[in-house]
Amino acid sequence: MSGQTGLGFAKIMVAFDTSKDSVKAVEFGCSLAKKYESTLLIVHVYSTAFPAYSGVAPMPIPEYEGIAELSKERARAILADGIELAEARGVKAEGELLEANSTVQAILEFAASEKVDLIIVGTRGMTGFKKLILGSVSNGLVNHSECPVLVVR
Repeated sequence: MSGQTGLGFAKIMVAFDTSKDSVKAVEFGCSLAKKYESTLLIVHVYSTAFPAYSGVAPMPIPEYEGIAELSKERARAILADGIELAEARGVKAEGELLEANSTVQAILEFAASEKVDLIIVGTRGMTGFKKLILGSVSNGLVNHSECPVLVVR
């Protein structure tokens, strides 16, 4: 834990996707950032990967560039919402938009490069995969992170 100051956290990162649990994660991150005078990083991971076009059915070829730009615009809006949420709680947050096919890998790589002391994530995100107690992203982070991970319900 590189930047940890005593029992506090110099740098806290929160994964945000607008889900109810990720909103709670931002709220909890704000509380800790105030208590420990930490830098708060809010990240949102998005993907512009699309299924391969097989060309079997007589369908028009989709314009992926337009879809990719819409996806990125939506991701920027989501990140802005997370930063606004923190600022409404009196915390100045930094934001980072990450494009990746693997949300877990993107968060872990960013956390390592930024020397994050704590990752906060909601129990379940917007994936719709409700069968597990922990969502696939939170589970992946808990199992593979080199720094502590706090999962908020």
